[in-house]
Order: sequence, then structure tokens, then C-alpha cells
Amino acid sequence: MTDKKPNILLVYTGGTIGMVKDFKTGTLKAFNFNNLLKQIPELHLLACDINTISLEEPIDSSNINPDYWVKIAEIIADHYDDYDGFVILHGSDTMSYTASALSFMLENLKKPVVFTGAQLPIGDLRTDAKENLITSIQVASLQEHGKPVIQEVCLYFEYKLYRGNRTTKVNAENFQAFRSYNYPELAESGVHLKVNHKYLLRRKSEAPFKLNKSLDTNIALIKLYPGISEAVISSILNTANLKAVIIETFGSGNSTTASWFINLLSNAIKKGIHIINVTQCLGGSVIMGQYETSSQLKKIGVISGKDITTEAALGKLMHLLGQDVSDNQFKTKFETSLCGELS
Repeated sequence: MTDKKPNILLVYTGGTIGMVKDFKTGTLKAFNFNNLLKQIPELHLLACDINTISLEEPIDSSNINPDYWVKIAEIIADHYDDYDGFVILHGSDTMSYTASALSFMLENLKKPVVFTGAQLPIGDLRTDAKENLITSIQVASLQEHGKPVIQEVCLYFEYKLYRGNRTTKVNAENFQAFRSYNYPELAESGVHLKVNHKYLLRRKSEAPFKLNKSLDTNIALIKLYPGISEAVISSILNTANLKAVIIETFGSGNSTTASWFINLLSNAIKKGIHIINVTQCLGGSVIMGQYETSSQLKKIGVISGKDITTEAALGKLMHLLGQDVSDNQFKTKFETSLCGELS
């Protein structure tokens, strides 16, 4: 056993959690994370050493894109051997997208990467930022027998720790802004921090940590609705350089059975475009063939997203396309859980 304190790297990318109010002007300005321990003395009570790093230009999460995912992943990879855990401060609007993407980019991860943010700035009287930040650092510091308890990309918000690639932002005003409908929370913070060990990701492979930076964004997302037209679907499927499409279908993976719709998808698949079936429902799974309205999709070769979130489906799709997975293996790869994103 060792008495060495865990080293935690706090990475600020932008977002509400990193803002403080200038009480003279009423405007929000970026928080100086070099003075973090002075501003939040409670952090001294944590049994870990904390260092901080910020993106050169912090970004509002609404402007996040795969280039920033690569920057965040590179920071983790560059410091992977020097720290026992990482806490990523990120705007909440697209946090689930970034957490999902990094779960695929950080291959064979054996350390915690905990995303968190806030609905109110860190200097606000009623802020949720302090609790989210403090507990996220505590979660990243958890160790048993000299090894991190958490060994995956997570998201902590309002007393709950979730698997990152299982989350969706569901509320723009409540402190409980995120939910994980198809997978239980990994931990819950109350008087005690209760970890649900049986739900934690444990990789069987002993392969070394690897950073995957190649992401292909030649994809499209279509949300089906009653009355969607042939012209709309056709225009999307004929987008230049399109390689894959995620279709958000109804219920357990159902869609219109109109011949024009099935024919458009079938022709796209024959041209080598991968079609992924993801349910619009927040909870539940795609089960193609359960109803007649999805049996034709299964027959023409549409790929089942099962119970994956749209956010995770996008990240996984960009990752697999970036890895140049062959057409013969693509369906199998997508329908296989790589890092806990599928049940």
C-alpha cells in the first residue's frame, strides 16, 4: 500500500462552470483557474494533488466540434502517465457529445476521465458548480489497491455519476440536467459517496492506452416525423461525400413503409452508405423486425443502434469511419459494444 496522494489534472475547456460574475458590471468573465485553491478552499480537504490546465481559448460548448475533441483527448494523452485521473470542465449543452466521442477516442483507458459543468457560474450565490467540481475531483481520486476505481469516461452532474456515452442532456434549467435512461448511474453522492461497482466498466484487454484521433464527419442525422417528404430524404442521401446516416426512428426502430422511403435507403446502402437505426425515445432499444414497420429496414441491411444514444452513435460513427473499418466488418463493429455504450 502507498500513502502517495493521487494526482488529478483539471482541464478547463469553457462553459458556465468556469465563469464568475463581475459584480460591478454584472457581466460574466472567465475564472482564473490558477487561483482555484484560493477561490475554493474546500479543495484542500480532498486527499489529492490538483493541477490545472486550460485551452488557449476557452470555447462555448455550442461551438464545440471534433477538432476540439481531439485537443481535449491530446491533453489527456500527453499527461496520461503523469496523472491518476482527469476532470474535464465543459459547457453542458454538448457535454454528452464530447464525453461520448472521447470514450471511443481514448482506447484501453484505465483511468478516470470525469466530465462536469454547471447550470450557474462558479461565483453565483446558488451555484451548482462547486459541488459538481468538488465531487468530480473526489470521484477521479478514488483508488483501491493502488488502482483507480473508475476506469472510463464519465459525466458527473447533480449528485449522480453516469457513464459518459450513456448520457443525454434533458433540461436547460434544472440542476439535474442529465439522465442516463438505459444504464444505471455509476455512483451517487449523498452523505456518503456510494459507488455501484457492478456497473463499472472493466476492460478485459491488457493492451496499452491508445489515442485515436482520426474522426470522419461525413455523416448526417435524420429525425423522422409524420409527413417527412421524399425530397428531404433524397437531398440528404445525395449529399456529396456522405458515408453514413443516423436515422432517428419511432419507438423500437419503426419507420414509414412507403416504397419511396425503403427504396431510397436501399439504394444508399448499395452505394456503400451505412444507415444506422436509432430510436427517438429517450429510453428503450431498437429491435428491428419486432413490427412490420421495421422488418423491411432489417431486410435491406440497416444497422441496429440497439439502445445507444444519438450522441454516442454520432461519436462511434465518426470513430469507426476514421478507422477505415471495412464494409464487411462495419455492421458487426457498430452493433458490438466497444466501451459500454450498448447493453
